[in-house]
Amino acid sequence: MTAIVVLYGFDLVFRPLAPEVSLRWQQFASCSIFFGAAALCVARGRESREERLAWSSFALAMVLWGVASVYYFVLFVPSVGDALWLAAYVPASAALFTLLSRHAGSAGRGVWIDALVGGLGVAAAGAAVAFQIALNHTKGTALGTAIRLAIPVGDLALLALVAAAITVIGWRGCGVWRWIAPAFGIFAVIDSIYVVEAVTGTYTPGGILDVGWPTAVLLVGIAAWQTPARVRPPVQMVTRAVLPAGGLVALALLVADHFVSVNLLALGLATISLCTILLRLYLTVQDNTRLLAHSRREAMTDSLTGLGNRRALMDALKLQMPTADDARPLVLVLFDLDGFKNYNDSFGHPAGDALLAQVAHNLALSVIGRGAAYRIGGDEFCALLRPGHEVAQPIIEAAAAALTVGGKGFTIGCSYGSVVMPREGHGLEHALQLADQRMYVAKRGGRTSAGRQSSDVLLRAMTERDHELGLHVREVAVMAKAVAARLGLTSLDVEHVGQAAELHDIGKVAIPDAILYKPGPLDEREWKFMRGHTVIGERIIAAAPALHDVATLVRSSHERFDGAGYPDGLRGTDIPLGARILAICDSFTAMITDRSYRPAMDVTHAIIELRRCAGTQFDPMVVGAFCTEWAQRTPRPTIPTAAGDKTIRHSTLANG
Repeated sequence: MTAIVVLYGFDLVFRPLAPEVSLRWQQFASCSIFFGAAALCVARGRESREERLAWSSFALAMVLWGVASVYYFVLFVPSVGDALWLAAYVPASAALFTLLSRHAGSAGRGVWIDALVGGLGVAAAGAAVAFQIALNHTKGTALGTAIRLAIPVGDLALLALVAAAITVIGWRGCGVWRWIAPAFGIFAVIDSIYVVEAVTGTYTPGGILDVGWPTAVLLVGIAAWQTPARVRPPVQMVTRAVLPAGGLVALALLVADHFVSVNLLALGLATISLCTILLRLYLTVQDNTRLLAHSRREAMTDSLTGLGNRRALMDALKLQMPTADDARPLVLVLFDLDGFKNYNDSFGHPAGDALLAQVAHNLALSVIGRGAAYRIGGDEFCALLRPGHEVAQPIIEAAAAALTVGGKGFTIGCSYGSVVMPREGHGLEHALQLADQRMYVAKRGGRTSAGRQSSDVLLRAMTERDHELGLHVREVAVMAKAVAARLGLTSLDVEHVGQAAELHDIGKVAIPDAILYKPGPLDEREWKFMRGHTVIGERIIAAAPALHDVATLVRSSHERFDGAGYPDGLRGTDIPLGARILAICDSFTAMITDRSYRPAMDVTHAIIELRRCAGTQFDPMVVGAFCTEWAQRTPRPTIPTAAGDKTIRHSTLANG
């Protein structure tokens, strides 16, 4: 820009003194600026391999414009100059398109169509003004007319490409284009004025128009060395404004043609612009329809397994239940995985997710052609079957088998409940409730059976070693289950508390008899042995997978509410509620039972002792529930009295 100022400052000073010399100097300097801008573009192309083609094309256009200027102003051969000037539009257009492709980033189809609308709108407006002016003033031969009209048409094409680039990239992300846009805007204005002045004979060499061309090419040379802007997401305010703006321009031109004559080029561009807008609207409707369908699929699909989710199940039930009858029943089966929680805890959540995806795939394959599979939450699955004339039970069992998987250190099974509609379930809610109830009955029964068998084996082994010990733990279990039920625990948790009460002393089978049956006080080394029986008991019980939760309660059965217990020093509600219940029931039973080292305590004093230790050794809430339950029991349970010296130390109070 400094060169332009110096050039025309020099011209203003010396033109009055030597007009011919000043004009020649100005023309020589203008041609030099063309070649200088070309050199800047070439240097930029060598610097940036990615944009080399674009800037090399710009350089070629600058050279052609420079040579055209030499022929026109220096050698006085206008025909050759016009041909070279028109030829420069080809590499200039290629450069703009290449640069636009490079800077467009991840622009989508819709943005490119918006860019086309923007370019057509600019071109149509330009054709209505600049091209119309050139058309009105063009005279002479057909070839001369075509050449003169081709110049503004070429400028409009370049300006349309620039408008498209700004639409795609957005003004904030333009960078280089902020310099290119005014450059080609200047070209369009100057060329249109030049065509009119050339036809009317008013063009004067060395005038203000001659400043425009070198200024425009110099702006392109400066643009070559601008830091490329970071590619931004194409959806910006300018993109959203282009479509209505382009439509308004096109509509205005078509309306104006009814009052004043608008040239065919402008009308054609306006018509193409409106057709493009209609195409854009059609594609937008299509995209929105696909997006809506995709959103619906996502809303109805479990993201982890790809099966339908609870919402999909409810929709399928609403759709299929009205058509179900005794000849064509609809069978709803709810499945719940057994052992999945332990698998998740042992192998981690990523492995658990992978296992869920695997069994979901197996379930979907097992019901192909007979129904659909769903995941309705967590480790719960569902199958909605249309068995037709087939017997449904083999299909259900095959689906249950598909949800069964085993490996080293784990076995995953399932419990299920089914309902045949409309024979058993007459409504949506009733069918779901009935299937859910049946599933949990099966689940509870299966778990209790496995756990009951394991605990019975261990209890029998403990009883065989010491009969009195077996009697003691059974009485503790009766009271523990009653207190657990009073505190509102689920039936499964009540069962776990009862089993823990029966097995809480199983670890004592590993304690030497000399310590276990010692008539006098234990020394520190013997206490260390004795306090390890809860950990030993946990290891023994946990060997049966169905008793995993029971083993946890046994380990914590000698923790104290104030944190002074063993083996982990847990405090307050960190101690499992079942273990807190067990500690109170065990201590109470021990206190009202005769020992070799002390007589039995009467029930009243035992209750007083429990209340005294509430808040330190025992949970006050559980003590209150125990006392209420004991007071309301009719008849009260018979507490056995141990005979002889072979009495085991059960009392938590006595053992500390």
